[in-house]
Formats: sequence, C-alpha cells, structure tokens
Amino acid sequence: MSPTQIVLLVLVVLVVAALVAVAVVANRRRALRSRFGPEYDRVVAEQDSRGAAERELRERERRHAELELTPLSPQDRARYAAAWEELQVRFVDSPAETVGDADELVSQLIADRGYPTGEFTEQVAHLSVEHARTMTHYREAHEIRLRNERGEAGTEDLRQAVVHYRALFADLLGEEPVGHRPAQQQHPDSPQDATTR
Repeated sequence: MSPTQIVLLVLVVLVVAALVAVAVVANRRRALRSRFGPEYDRVVAEQDSRGAAERELRERERRHAELELTPLSPQDRARYAAAWEELQVRFVDSPAETVGDADELVSQLIADRGYPTGEFTEQVAHLSVEHARTMTHYREAHEIRLRNERGEAGTEDLRQAVVHYRALFADLLGEEPVGHRPAQQQHPDSPQDATTR
C-alpha cells in the first residue's frame, strides 16, 4: 500500500469514527429528551453546558436504578385516593392548612413508593427519572407552599398549589385520585384538575 493510500484510509476511518460518535451522542440526547421531557430543557438551562446537563441526567438515571421502588397495593391505592378526596373537601374550609396537608400526603406517597424524601432538590432529581412531566407541577406547588408559610399566598394560589400537587399525586398513584363526580356534587370552590375548570 502506498503512503497516499494509507493516509486516505486513515482519513476514511477517522471520518467514519467521527460520524459514529456524532450518531451516538445524538441518540443519547434524543433518549434523554424523550425520557425527561421539559426537565431536560430545565437542566440544560441551569447547567454551564449541554454536556454537563446530560451528564447530570445520566447520573440521575444511575441513582434511580439503585432505588428499590415498590408498586402500591390496590388497598394502599384506595387508601391514598380516599385521603386525597378528603383533603380536597377540607380545602373549602381551610385552604392554607390543606396545602401543607397536600405536601405531607404527597411526601408520604413518595416515601411509600420507595423514593428518598430528604432535601427537595434531591427528591425532584430522583422523581424526575420516571415522573419528569409532573416535576414542573411539583416545583410550582412547593413554591406556593413556601409562600403560604410566609403568609404571601392568596386563596387562588393555594387552589393552584393543590391542583399542582394533584398532578404529581396522580402520576405516582397511577390513576386519578378522585373519580369524576357529577358537577352538582362538587363544591364550586374545591380544587379540581385544571382541565375541569
């Protein structure tokens, strides 16, 4: 083989290797975008680079794989659904307290499913692997709860917090926590899914 042919062969091999590397990165990126949805964009915006964000998301997947998650029994699912329905009824009389109760109920469900319940940001990181599409709801609910603790949240804010908590609660439960009752049985001030308002 002549030196020119060797150089051309090396160049072809390098180009093919570069194309394979680009395809691998693109496939990883597509898989992360698909799995994390809006959470992908959020992490990219928070990190210094797309590569750092993708490393963070892969690390979340690795930590998530180490968890021992447990599905809920039908009895536990029914118990949680009943607790949520009771919580929504209480909202009418004590919205500020109900937001705190919603946070506690969601935290209890998170723990019962096997997720860690420590610091909020770590909790979100663990949950985002399987429940990425409801993390925006969870963050919004958390922010409103913090404003409520400072006395800065109005009744509509509190209603929105319960609606946001409900989105994650339903996602973790695997079903809507409260069946759709006829309109005449629902109190007009009770928090409902945003699509029914």
